[in-house]
Amino acid sequence: MWYSLSQQPINQPTQTPMPDWRLYVITDPRYGHGDALRDRVAAAIRGGATIVQLRDKTATTRALIEQARALLTITRAAGVPLIINDRVDVALAVGADGVHLGVDDMPIADARRLLGPHAIIGGSPETPEDALRMQREGATYLGVGDVFGTPTKPDAGAPIGIAGLQRIIALVDIPVIGIGGITPANAADVIRAGASGIAVVSAVMGAEDPAAAAQTLRHIIDRTRSEVEA
Repeated sequence: MWYSLSQQPINQPTQTPMPDWRLYVITDPRYGHGDALRDRVAAAIRGGATIVQLRDKTATTRALIEQARALLTITRAAGVPLIINDRVDVALAVGADGVHLGVDDMPIADARRLLGPHAIIGGSPETPEDALRMQREGATYLGVGDVFGTPTKPDAGAPIGIAGLQRIIALVDIPVIGIGGITPANAADVIRAGASGIAVVSAVMGAEDPAAAAQTLRHIIDRTRSEVEA
C-alpha cells in the first residue's frame, strides 16, 4: 500500500514515550492459550504490569499471530505495550509495539530497519560485548539475566547474580531489565542494583491469582524505587 511521507505505514507502531519498565510480564504457553492466556494477561495488567511480552516458541506462525492480535486488544485498551519474542514478522503483521531478540535471532540493526525508529526493540545479551553491540545497533532496552536460577529456562547457564547485572547496567546507557528467577523475595535487590524494572514469567503468569501477584511485585518495586531515590 502506498502512503505519503507524512503517514505511518499501517502496521508500524506510532511514536510513543519511553515505556514504563517497572513490571515486565512475559507469557508462557505452560500457563494457558486462548481465553486462558487473555484472562491471565488482563489480570496481570490490572495488578500493575507495565509491559507484556508474548513468548511462545512452540506455536505455529498462524497461531502466534492470532494470539498476538487477541492480546493487542487488551494491551492497547490499557495503554500497555505488547512485545513479541523473537518474531519480527509477527510483530509487523499485527502492528505490535516491538520485539525482543536474542543473540541468535535477527540482528537488532536489521529489526530496527524493518520496524522503524519508534518500535521498542529489546535484546538479551549473553556477554558484555553483546550488550554493547546491541546498544550500538539500536536496542531500546536490554533484558539481562538470568539474575537468579529459574525453572523457566532449565538449560540456562549459571546465574549472573546481582554483581553480573550491575556490570551490564554500568556498561550501557539504555534501560536494563533484570530477568530470571525474580520473586517477591528478591525483587527489591534487582531494583537496588540499578535495574529499570524486573521481568517475570512464572511469578505472575504461573500464579494462582496473577492480579494479586503483579500487585505484590509492583508494591515492592515502587517502594524500593522510592527508597533508592530518597
